[in-house]
Amino acid sequence: RATRVGAVSEPRHSTHKGSTPLIPTMRAGILVPPQNFGLVEDGLYRSGQPTELSYPFLEQLQLRTILHLSADEPPAEFASWASEQRIQLVRLGAGADANMLSPWKPVSEEVVVEGLRRVLDPSSYPLLVMCNLGRHRTGTLIGCLRKLQCWSLTSVLEEYRRHACAKSRHLNEQFIELFDIDLVRVPEHSPLQLHLQAERGKPAG
Repeated sequence: RATRVGAVSEPRHSTHKGSTPLIPTMRAGILVPPQNFGLVEDGLYRSGQPTELSYPFLEQLQLRTILHLSADEPPAEFASWASEQRIQLVRLGAGADANMLSPWKPVSEEVVVEGLRRVLDPSSYPLLVMCNLGRHRTGTLIGCLRKLQCWSLTSVLEEYRRHACAKSRHLNEQFIELFDIDLVRVPEHSPLQLHLQAERGKPAG
C-alpha cells in the first residue's frame, strides 16, 4: 500500500547524506557532464545521451542504474562502458512501446509507470534517467515524478521547459498534467521525499 511521508519543497534539494557526491568536483583535469545534465534529487540525475568525453564525470557519481528511455538500442560503446562500470543499463520503450517513443509522440503511460517504479526503488540508487537529448522523454518522466511529490503544475512545467529550452512540446505537458499518480505504487522505504494524500491506497496492477 502507499505510505504517507514528509512533504518536499518544490525546487529545493537537501544536502546529500550518502557517500555519492551531488555533483562531482574537479580532481585531475576537467570533468565534462553529459548534455542537459541535471540533479533531480539526492542520488537521482538526468541527462541526454552520454558520450565518451562525459564518462569520467559519470564515474564520479558511482551510478548503480541508468534508465535509458529509447526505442533504439543504446550505442555499443556506451553499453560496454556501463557493463565495465557494473552499472545496470535498463532500456525502457522497446517492443510494444517502441512506437510511443517516436520523437513526436509522448512517452507511453506504461513506460512512465515502469520508470517511476524503478526511480522509487532504493536498490536502484544512485540512478541516472536519460534519453537522446534529455528533453522530452526524460522531462516527461521527471514531470510525473514531480506530480507524485505534489509540486504545483506551474513548477512542474517550468522545470520541464527549462530542460527542453525552446523545444518544449504541448503534448508532453498535457501528458504530465493528466497523468494519474494513483497508477504508481510508492514503496514503504522510498529514497525520495514524497507527500501523498492518506486516501491514496490502491494503485493499478
